Amino acid sequence: MSTARTDTASGMSVATAGRIESAIILLCAASLLFIFQPFSKVLSGIGMGLVVVGGLAFNLVPLCQPGRPSRDLWKAAGIVVIVFLVILALALGSAWLYGLYLKAQRG
Repeated sequence: MSTARTDTASGMSVATAGRIESAIILLCAASLLFIFQPFSKVLSGIGMGLVVVGGLAFNLVPLCQPGRPSRDLWKAAGIVVIVFLVILALALGSAWLYGLYLKAQRG
């Protein structure tokens, strides 16, 4: 007998957890295909953006377990999005401030 929990009535089913995990992995694989294809710069740019999204989404794979409430997955996704937005704001703000610094140095 296994001690693993088989009751998924209160959480995600095996199929749902598997689909979410597969979707995240396929997103990562598609982003790599878009980056390394030799035909279009636009697809390469889309792939570069998808690498960031896929890398952030890959943090959710450990939460794709049967029986785990989907609320946990949504909560973790929200935290990942908030952290990404804070880091993006800091990066854009520092680039803007550096631009002001360079402009002040010239004039």
